[in-house]
Amino acid sequence: MSAQFGARLAAVHSVVENLYSIRFRTIAGLAAAALALGGCLPTTVPLAGADPADPSARVAGVGYRSTVAPYTRLRPVAPSSWREQNDRAAPAPKSGQ
Repeated sequence: MSAQFGARLAAVHSVVENLYSIRFRTIAGLAAAALALGGCLPTTVPLAGADPADPSARVAGVGYRSTVAPYTRLRPVAPSSWREQNDRAAPAPKSGQ
């Protein structure tokens, strides 16, 4: 019984060790690639206009538009027959049949 347990433990240990070595190599390779490609990034461009931190800089005016402008007030109405509402919504009957 203990021999089987030892064999299983050795098999699991070798599989886990193999997975972790593959995972470590993958992560190390990705980190090396990120560092190498980090030097390829473009440098930042200086500002083309006025400094946004300058309080005297001219800016465009701010306009106001209501977000609820097309709103129309709907008042409650008395309930009506569902049959009448259904007849109003139904398509017109076809003639000639």
